[in-house]
Amino acid sequence: MTRTIFVNLPVADVARAAAFYAALGFERNAEFSTARGAAMQWAAGITVMLLDHELFATLTPKRIIDPFTETGALLALGLGHRDEVDAITQAALAAGGRELHEPEDLGFMYSRAFEDRDGHGWGPFATMPDNGADA
Repeated sequence: MTRTIFVNLPVADVARAAAFYAALGFERNAEFSTARGAAMQWAAGITVMLLDHELFATLTPKRIIDPFTETGALLALGLGHRDEVDAITQAALAAGGRELHEPEDLGFMYSRAFEDRDGHGWGPFATMPDNGADA
């Protein structure tokens, strides 16, 4: 079996959340989607499952946190270039997301941060190629 990862996120409105992720370039996988949950594929083997709160609650006995006031996870997206980091962040903001901090350029890595419309935090980043300097 090929290794895959499914990130399950509770969302208030599945259709609204799916539209947000589609605006970022995720593709809906109809085979794993229903009115109560949308499978949004980021890349081969990487899918974000957007589940209404009732369906998400069937996966865990724990209380579902409010991601606007508490943090359960921060999700990082590795991209190939800083332009891609800026593009996905701008797409997130245009689709109703919120920027969490200013762009951060550490020389070897460039990153941004945003949250989706349900408060889940994402950190797109790109590592910079070695500029030829010896370590």
